[in-house]
Amino acid sequence: MNIPRLNGIIKVLEQNKHAFVSFAPADTVNAQTFATEPYDGIVFEMEHGGYDVRTLRDCLQYMLNRQQIAESASLAPAVTPMVRIPPNGIEMNQWIAKQVLDAGVYGIIWPHVSTVAEAYSAVAACRYARPPTAPRVEPKGQRGDGPTYAARYWGLSAQEYYERADVWPLDPKGEILVGIMCEDMEGVKNLPKILKEVPGIGVVIIGEGDLSQSLGFPRQYKHPAVVAAMAEIVAACKENNVACGHPHVEADNVDEVIKLGYRFLMPKPARSNAVLEKGLKLTGRK
Repeated sequence: MNIPRLNGIIKVLEQNKHAFVSFAPADTVNAQTFATEPYDGIVFEMEHGGYDVRTLRDCLQYMLNRQQIAESASLAPAVTPMVRIPPNGIEMNQWIAKQVLDAGVYGIIWPHVSTVAEAYSAVAACRYARPPTAPRVEPKGQRGDGPTYAARYWGLSAQEYYERADVWPLDPKGEILVGIMCEDMEGVKNLPKILKEVPGIGVVIIGEGDLSQSLGFPRQYKHPAVVAAMAEIVAACKENNVACGHPHVEADNVDEVIKLGYRFLMPKPARSNAVLEKGLKLTGRK
């Protein structure tokens, strides 16, 4: 079966367009609300919120809209669901990645990734094992085999799911988006090496809050030291052709954020519609 692209965020990024994605707490009200909004994706927040796979499964189900499915005649969700998981990169708790992927999400945001080893672990946790002679074998897959929920949620057979359940852009057909958050100066300095040595990272998101904390200027986002560190992250992403994400996109900064080169734009949920409308117009998507 010829299966079109399922991950709408990847679809936009591989066309070199700007993706509009928002963080939201993992609850069914948010899932229902975002399911019919004009976003490319939603990241269910489980780093600072509660981690509960059953709640995540409920959220994924509440995002399904029968009318949308019928009218689109497509298996692709109108808004692509992802999740930010609790463990920092250094903790390497790969079992959490396994659980959320098996629930059916199309991508994972990993907080506090600061080294090549942490980035490698993040990507490996999102991949199945394969023979040493297989193409694109690195990073070696560590995900356990249990895709029953995910294959059904994606609307695929198990074999079709295996063919698509790999990380993009390492695998051009992959539907899983791996995002890492750069949130301290160790991560900033290591980012060029991370992006050169660890294939399979689809987006790097700046953790402004923690980055500013680590520099001694908590949430002073306009401080020269914070601005300079953020510029280093954007430059490394541009050099390696990886989308860079900004987590605090608002009406008063969306123009600047776009001009600076960010392509993964995250408006705040409470005020996101106005910001989203403005951002879509600025980027030529509306």
